[in-house]
Amino acid sequence: MPSWDLMLTNARIATMQDNNVAYGVIESGAVGIADGKIAWIGPESELPSRVNCKTLSLKGRWITPALIDCHTHLVFGGDRAEEFEQRLNGVSYEEIAKAGGGILSTVNATRDASDDELAKAAAVRLHTLSREGVSTIEIKSGYGLDVDNELKMLRVARSLAGLSGISISTSFLGAHAVPAEFKGRADEYVDMLCGEALPQAAEAGLVDAVDAYCETIAFSTEQIAKLFEKATSLNLPVKLHADQLSDCGGAELAASFHALSADHLEYTSKMGVSALAKAGSVAVLLPGAYLTLGETQRPPLEFLRESEVPIAVATDCNPGTSPVCSLRAAMSLATSLFKLTPEECLAGVTREAARALGLLHDRGTLETGKRADIAVWDIGHPRELTYWLGLNGLSDLFIEGREIFRS
Repeated sequence: MPSWDLMLTNARIATMQDNNVAYGVIESGAVGIADGKIAWIGPESELPSRVNCKTLSLKGRWITPALIDCHTHLVFGGDRAEEFEQRLNGVSYEEIAKAGGGILSTVNATRDASDDELAKAAAVRLHTLSREGVSTIEIKSGYGLDVDNELKMLRVARSLAGLSGISISTSFLGAHAVPAEFKGRADEYVDMLCGEALPQAAEAGLVDAVDAYCETIAFSTEQIAKLFEKATSLNLPVKLHADQLSDCGGAELAASFHALSADHLEYTSKMGVSALAKAGSVAVLLPGAYLTLGETQRPPLEFLRESEVPIAVATDCNPGTSPVCSLRAAMSLATSLFKLTPEECLAGVTREAARALGLLHDRGTLETGKRADIAVWDIGHPRELTYWLGLNGLSDLFIEGREIFRS
């Protein structure tokens, strides 16, 4: 006789398994949970005859994997609402960055903030995301740009997991911009990252992956390759902000290091898409940044589909180019701006987002043996998660089998 901690019954289940069944649907389903994992899942009619556990009827509600936001800059000081207004008045992002604004203005605010101040501000954003069914969030550094402040950001990001119950994956993004003290000496700054900042962050256990910004206003492929070689020597996977504003060969660079993901990709060529496909890297699309910056060139979705590159969707939550604290809004934007289907969007914030973080082995789909990270929705069909903008629908959220939210 099975002994589970909890059994969810009378549910409609979108497993999001890639099994040629739309949304991986199981009608009239049930889920058994034990020790924080899915012990059984299937049609309720096939349940074992005798089960010893607490039972919760979901009364026909839908279950999906809990959502995953696989690209955020959630920890930062201050805001950039003034720059947002400047862009609306016709000033470009590149002009703002070259005038000392952009990322560097957030760097100053982040350096001035204490650990507690950063954590308190980020916790508000984290809470907002979790109330939309998000159980796992990636958080990047990249607003410290020196050893102490990069470690401070990563330390704060790690602390948020304990405060919220949300699973946090951290990325070292020291190569986000060249700080003022290294102006004109980008190569020396990369040397510092390779020789000091990244090794210290890795030694402290604060890094799950290494990211960088490949762009004409940031770092070249040669500079990033040096950083990625260092990451590889430390057994850390890599990912890349690639081809957002121009085709810099970022997708090809990411693929050459078998990156977990290449993110943005508005200007990625067909050759770059082919390279990502061969490397098995995920394309992470960020419609919030596309919208905020007023971009007009879409990511090469047709090539991505043809090449069978996995496609994820994320908020890119940050103070400058994507002040978006709603993964559900990012899903809706991905349909209207990039023409993704609702099923592609839901896969993009569950299965493919888990793949983009190297976590598909234990989350992102509802399968026996995976974490019981489960979102329960009071909706008529999973397509509504992309259709509605501003209507939540979350009924319950379970993380590793623990109910952390009920509406």
